[in-house]
Amino acid sequence: MTAPLPEALFIGSDIYRRSTYGAVHPLAIPRVSTVIDLCRALDWFAPGQYRTSPRARPAALTAFHTPDYIAALQRAEAEQAVSEETRTRHGLGTLPNPVFAEMFRRPATAAGGSLLGAELVAQGHRVFNPGGGTHHGFADRAGGFCYLNDPVLAILALQRLGCTRVAYVDIDAHHCDGVASAFHGSETVRMISVHEARRWPFTGALEEDAGGAALNLPVARGLNDSEFALILDHLILPAVSGFRPDAVVLQCGADAVAEDPLSRLALSNCAHRDTVRALAVLCPRLLVLGGGGYNPWSVARAWSGVWATLSGTEIPDRLPPEAEAVLRGLTWQRQRHAPRPETWFTTLADTPRPGPIRPELRADLLQLEHRMRAEV
Repeated sequence: MTAPLPEALFIGSDIYRRSTYGAVHPLAIPRVSTVIDLCRALDWFAPGQYRTSPRARPAALTAFHTPDYIAALQRAEAEQAVSEETRTRHGLGTLPNPVFAEMFRRPATAAGGSLLGAELVAQGHRVFNPGGGTHHGFADRAGGFCYLNDPVLAILALQRLGCTRVAYVDIDAHHCDGVASAFHGSETVRMISVHEARRWPFTGALEEDAGGAALNLPVARGLNDSEFALILDHLILPAVSGFRPDAVVLQCGADAVAEDPLSRLALSNCAHRDTVRALAVLCPRLLVLGGGGYNPWSVARAWSGVWATLSGTEIPDRLPPEAEAVLRGLTWQRQRHAPRPETWFTTLADTPRPGPIRPELRADLLQLEHRMRAEV
């Protein structure tokens, strides 16, 4: 008799270990592979808990993306070049979305992981796919390091599988423009995005509501843990609870952590674990995705801690030697000679980073609370 699957499941792939966007790209760093190695070193995968991500077939990707775009992406990988027409029309072969060896296979694997995650979540599991979270992809165009939009594909899959009402929460430092465009005006998808104000892609203003489907909270530089706790209690949790979703998708980008080079927020990775913990209480059908994150130590520590929280595993105060060796073995060309705190090698959980709660944030939250009450 086949043993039942564990309640929490992790989806990974070795493709993240052997592919890169290019030596100078922000995503040249190891991310998912390091999380896998770290969790294995900590013996955090019970039998049956680690699942290998399938690669999504082109037909599955056209649930959101246009056939012409998928064909162009496959052609660009095969030819390792794009025409000027393709670059202009589809955003391929650009600095953020370059041509590289696995430029179709890698995002298709991330999308396949999120589609598998949707199937497992619909069955009642909690799932973490750290390779997912590519929230800037559009139906016919790549954008912001995202060739495909796996959050959109996962939400559509959940709805096909009977989870009609889906809440999408995004705590990446960058606004989820691709997801917002996909579900503009939806009555069955509620989007909540917390992101840094005046940062690329320069969408997601407080007043923008994606045709009534979204609550956007752009936050000022230096957002601290005290402020995030207020956001969690006064925006994220009531917005999700009030929507009464059948499933929740959380984009858990690690670029909101203080040490990230592509944002100016000041969170500890406690914020990510707190969000996962709280949403898991609200809705047992929870799909957690990765996203941004461009400091290899911050990403590995944050997402490994997310998995510990999702799977109910206690995080040690001090990492054992095998796990410490994984973190000490990382390199980062961007800051090759910069000093690094010892805690980046010896711990997973950050020390909380509390701070004052700015009146501007309180005012913005109050405005969103009024909007939520008006929708009831």
